Amino acid sequence: MIMRWLPWRFIIKRAAKSHGFMDPLTLMAKLRRFGHPSEVQEPIELIRAGVLFHARGLVNTRAIQYNLDWVWPYWINKQFRPEDESFIPRGFSFSHINLTHRNWTAVGSPNEPHYPIVDPRGLLTPYYDGWSIDFWLLKNDGNMLIPAQMDNVNQTLEYEDNIRVKTETEEGQRKISSDIFVEGKNGKYTIFSDVKVFGEKGDRIICSIRPYNAEGVQFVETIEYNRAGNNFLVNETSNVFFDKSPDKIFFSDYHDGDVYYKIDGEENRKSVICNIGMATAAAVFTLDENESELSVSLPLKCKSRKKEIYPSVNVAGEWNSLISETAKLNIPDENIQFLYDASVRTLLLLTSGEAYPGPYTYKRFWFRDACLIMNALLAAGLADRAYNMLLKFPEKQKHSGYFRSQEGEWDSNGQVLWIANRIKQIKNVKYKKDFARSMAKGAEWICNKRIKNADGKMHNGLLPAGFSAEHLGPNDYYYWDNFWALAGLKAVDEIIGEYEEFADTKNKFKKVADEYEKTIFDTINSIPSAKSQGAVPASPYRRIDSGAVGSLVADYPLQITPPADSKIMKTIELLEETSFYDGAFFQNMIHSGVNVYLTLAIAQSLLRAGDKGYEDLIYNVAGLASPTGQWPEAIHPQTKGGCMGDGQHGWASAEWIMMIKNIFVREEKDEIIVGSGIFTQWIETGKTISFGPTLVPGGKIKVAVVKDDKGVFVDVICTERSRDLSFNIMIPGYESVTVKNGCTAKKLNTLQG
Repeated sequence: MIMRWLPWRFIIKRAAKSHGFMDPLTLMAKLRRFGHPSEVQEPIELIRAGVLFHARGLVNTRAIQYNLDWVWPYWINKQFRPEDESFIPRGFSFSHINLTHRNWTAVGSPNEPHYPIVDPRGLLTPYYDGWSIDFWLLKNDGNMLIPAQMDNVNQTLEYEDNIRVKTETEEGQRKISSDIFVEGKNGKYTIFSDVKVFGEKGDRIICSIRPYNAEGVQFVETIEYNRAGNNFLVNETSNVFFDKSPDKIFFSDYHDGDVYYKIDGEENRKSVICNIGMATAAAVFTLDENESELSVSLPLKCKSRKKEIYPSVNVAGEWNSLISETAKLNIPDENIQFLYDASVRTLLLLTSGEAYPGPYTYKRFWFRDACLIMNALLAAGLADRAYNMLLKFPEKQKHSGYFRSQEGEWDSNGQVLWIANRIKQIKNVKYKKDFARSMAKGAEWICNKRIKNADGKMHNGLLPAGFSAEHLGPNDYYYWDNFWALAGLKAVDEIIGEYEEFADTKNKFKKVADEYEKTIFDTINSIPSAKSQGAVPASPYRRIDSGAVGSLVADYPLQITPPADSKIMKTIELLEETSFYDGAFFQNMIHSGVNVYLTLAIAQSLLRAGDKGYEDLIYNVAGLASPTGQWPEAIHPQTKGGCMGDGQHGWASAEWIMMIKNIFVREEKDEIIVGSGIFTQWIETGKTISFGPTLVPGGKIKVAVVKDDKGVFVDVICTERSRDLSFNIMIPGYESVTVKNGCTAKKLNTLQG
């Protein structure tokens, strides 16, 4: 109790002044004036994540720039070289972090939430936020081929059975390649890196333990080599096994420098301890012929409290089983085809436990990302996977009814209610009463959270000012939050309506939703035209800026506004004028990069409006993908590498799946529209194009289109159907036609004029 009585503000101000510092409390108060007063100024979760992130960056400042003679990962080689476009001056940088090449690709099982990641040059980080393994080729003339230092490397994602990241580096007649994947070994999930080298007799393969990853330094304090097990033991917890014995083993600590400089010498010791945490080691394998192979393996889980040995582990079989359930795309555009296939696998990987928006930086749970990823699972035909995740949501709900991802963000309740209703419509399921109570409680939270005591203010009736869920700016009364909340109130009707005990509650929510909708649009219509310019800003108090992209959620995916709504279209027009770079949406706030998932959301609104501009956005987004078919959260406009967030963004992959699905099959209220986004050039090839089976309310359908010398023919096949379905076939360039319960070889008439 005495702690509460102490005059903390006075003490802090006095202490700061006495040491020559500015008053931090006054500074924070002034910073907060840029936003609107909020009950939560900065979510503690973000503060915690930011502290950890920049703690790594501070370590990087001490470790990297003073040791540039070490072998560092690709992003450091780019970002620290003055001749490179990725170069960032460091003089006034508080911390040194990866801001130019945040790219990586995870491998693993669709049933295990553990994600080894591979960087663009084949650096393997086997464990979450851990150290890494790198492979080099030491030529017989003493020169070294190091992928991280090469400008041109060929990296691919292969997924015919398992998912594998292959990286090939060539120089002259020499080549080193790695094939990284997860498979079963002795009843355990195991990470493999199979290395092949083409060189000359006397060349050497180097497998090196590295104290860093794609974010920077990650401490390695101890490494020892166990000859009996033919393995390195790293930090006394993790074994790195070789399929054959190395010819030599080398170790080094921070004070002796990188082990890279010891490889040409004599073996110096059998282990290393480095109290700074920068221990390195190298296993050397000499080529007897012009080519050689090496297999390195590690358990997928480096730490486990229980013995986890399964009767049989067949990761390729797990992938094949799940992929067989998904909607298949068949189009003549190989790149768009590849990106769809890769995106489906990314989503399966990131939903192997909870729904994560990324395998590394974003390997944590947010309701927002989870709900949108689950929507894409429905599009891909994986309703049960989404449903099983949804049923766990009530466990995360607060007593107040709040589905909290981060305190101070108000969009999550609406998102949970919306996706719960989507899944109900798709699966035609009746939720258990306890689940319905949870959803009703979530809707009640929305009703209670709305501001009711700000008469005469534009934000009266809206949700409180909150921290921007999508980095739309400082604390404000965001339409993003309010549109989601409104959609949730509209959705809860169906979720709880099957139980008599909710009859009065259901009527109440309907009345509140009607009044809430009127309130939101009254505030939009009240914004001075000089600010709104006929569009929808991020909040009632904002001008049109990048944050307005959040308001487009009223169109896609929520369909609160009608197709081609004038304010929505004006918002897109103004965003294209002020917040686009090189044909894609550029988020000026926080991200300061090109956003794939937001670009695709704009493309969805254009598709819904019948505006062909969606095609250019799809091609532009496809051109921004990494060679392994991934997108980071934000993309550097010059380097085209990741500049913010996770290097493999699950939300971006989810939106790509939704884009492809809606090109072929989309829902407009109670109408099912077929083919309205199919590219004319695909049809003109004369090859059969198809998608499905995908899920819609009332059934599962597959669409196929083919053009021959007699015309264009469409199949709409209902592989499952729980009620009569009406389909409006609206393929561009052809007359619309409505069919009931599907059709086979339906000939389309060319649109005249």
